[in-house]
Amino acid sequence: MCRNSAEANGHAQRVAAQRGAAQAQTVAVSAGAGLTDIFRELGVDYLIEGGQTMNPSTEDMLNAIDKVNAKTIYILPNNKNIILAANQARDLTEDKKIIVIPTKTIPQGVTALISFVPEKTDDENTAEMTDAITRVQTGQITYAVRDTRIDAKEIHEGDIMGIGDKGILAVGSGKENVAVATVDAMMTDDAEVISIYYGADASEEKAEELASTLEEKYPDCEVEVNNGGQPIYYYIISVE
Repeated sequence: MCRNSAEANGHAQRVAAQRGAAQAQTVAVSAGAGLTDIFRELGVDYLIEGGQTMNPSTEDMLNAIDKVNAKTIYILPNNKNIILAANQARDLTEDKKIIVIPTKTIPQGVTALISFVPEKTDDENTAEMTDAITRVQTGQITYAVRDTRIDAKEIHEGDIMGIGDKGILAVGSGKENVAVATVDAMMTDDAEVISIYYGADASEEKAEELASTLEEKYPDCEVEVNNGGQPIYYYIISVE
């Protein structure tokens, strides 16, 4: 487990400086203490605290790039709203090669990072990471802040929603009920893994109950539960 993001980033910088510039390293955007720990355990080299409520700017991206001592830097935005800032930072950087992997969700970022192999060429890593994220479907469980109509679904203030990669997947009451309906909408015949990241406003107990429900419903899938600690979303769930 990391101590905290700032301390861990500082330690990574000191180690890199001692070793000289690495060939390739990774930068990821994260929101939530649990997700930060997960990215650290997977070997990310630098983390930017961000997400829906604190979208990092182009300047934040440039600062992160400046602090990473590598010839090639892969950026994982992990949010569709952050991809533009990442691309702008890439275009403004002249002394390092910046590759933006267009991860739109945390689970896509996790999968991309797992696919990264420092010893491979830039082209190989880019192709494999980009291909890997296409196999990840993400559902994010949150609540409606006002009455609205989206994707032909009537949504009322306080309703629980399951938001997928391309729109609303489920609407109803009960965080876990909507989570199951969201997974139902994402499920494919060749799915193998369901990953649950429970947020700051969800409990481990309820997340484990949700996992048990999904294991019973989809016995051919492995179901993983992780403490994400993310704001806004009760659950972030991926199917791949």
